[in-house]
Amino acid sequence: MKFQLTRSTCLFLLALVTACASGKSAQRGTAADPAASDRGLANRSPASARATRSDLPAATASAAPVAVAAEWAVTSIKGKFLSTDTTSARVYLDLTIQRPEPQPGQLPVGVSDFTEHFIVNYVLYPDYTNRERLGYGNVALSAQNVFRGYTDDSGDHLVLFFDVKRPASLANALLLTEITETSSGKKSLNDLPIRFAAPRLLDRFALFDAAGQLPKLRNFVTVNDTIVIRDVAGTSKPLHVVRYRHEFDPASSPMNLTARPAPKALAVDSTLTVMTNQPFRLPAEGLYFFQDDTTQTNGMSLLVGDDRYPRLTRAEKLVKPVLYMSTSQETNELTGAPDLKKALDRYWLSLMAGNEDVARRAIKTYYKHVEDANRLFTTYKEGWKTDKGMIYIIMGAPDRVQRSRDREVWVYTRRATTAELNFTFNKRPNQFVEDHYELVRYAEFQPVWYPIVESWRNGAIHE
Repeated sequence: MKFQLTRSTCLFLLALVTACASGKSAQRGTAADPAASDRGLANRSPASARATRSDLPAATASAAPVAVAAEWAVTSIKGKFLSTDTTSARVYLDLTIQRPEPQPGQLPVGVSDFTEHFIVNYVLYPDYTNRERLGYGNVALSAQNVFRGYTDDSGDHLVLFFDVKRPASLANALLLTEITETSSGKKSLNDLPIRFAAPRLLDRFALFDAAGQLPKLRNFVTVNDTIVIRDVAGTSKPLHVVRYRHEFDPASSPMNLTARPAPKALAVDSTLTVMTNQPFRLPAEGLYFFQDDTTQTNGMSLLVGDDRYPRLTRAEKLVKPVLYMSTSQETNELTGAPDLKKALDRYWLSLMAGNEDVARRAIKTYYKHVEDANRLFTTYKEGWKTDKGMIYIIMGAPDRVQRSRDREVWVYTRRATTAELNFTFNKRPNQFVEDHYELVRYAEFQPVWYPIVESWRNGAIHE
């Protein structure tokens, strides 16, 4: 069936994606208890495997719209450590805070709000499998170590930092931070492995804002961002930077059991030098790799996106993520179309039987998932291309997340097609990032995956 595309119809897609207001997102899930075992999970089928029970909320694994909080709440935590010397480390936590019954036009959450309503404690363990307490303490909260961050689609952000001492005779430890809302007693927790010996550049340096005050606990910036790579001591040293201009492949199907192809050698596009603890801008989009010692393989990386990233607004970029809900023929027709904008409009209207209202709702929801995936899961490539990003886009936020040292299990319990569905991600070594996870794929996902994709294709999924 063909649909007549008027000029106003052809323009609605990009206007909607560019202008729509994104909904609030919040962290929901659990992280693996330091003593929990995850043995056997990777070898069990997704329909029957039950992830190890955990009592700790996940720090960064998921985000999903939630109802208005009845009390103050920390809805997400993301952590980063910087080794100050071999005896201690500084911990930075990016906190998303939700106030009770927020009102339009209300001032963002401030430092005094946080210090009045929350207390922070921490415990150090040897690792995820050992409950021995190596150290613990209470974090004194004040305007000296709590900073107003920023507000984005996920909520109001504050940044908290504090120092922890290295346990005797151990080079590494697991830090468990507990943030308690004082009136309800509700706790939010974050697990963060710390390497006190700091063998890597990213153990000593991190990305900060132009003022060098607020850490950017993420793997991406935009071409308009002024940034600083700094350490706690303010050391000035040159970093060798390599820019790669490479189009990384998106995630393959959860049912694809074909062995992954060998990694391709990346062609160097350009090189430059930057100084630590001095502001700079990166000149163009691409993957940038920073090293202080070029004889080593490790370093730290940043993905530089356009000025709207993590949101996608250009037709040539909006076309690509729909492959997760498209046939091969549809994908080829879209990418080969002479006018990508019109082709994308035609694609969505065709799926929705010409119903513009249904198409608008589906577009808004799908590209909000894409934006969230970019914000949450960007590594050396865009978040929507990662295995986690693919699952998040199609399935939405997991109902529960369980973590151990080298594994995350996303648990979905509220699906009509199955009582419980688990997606297991194994952590893999990667030159560019620490948080590189690969999905354990199963052919048995097919009876669940395809009906959900079909729901996207007929406009039944919306938020």
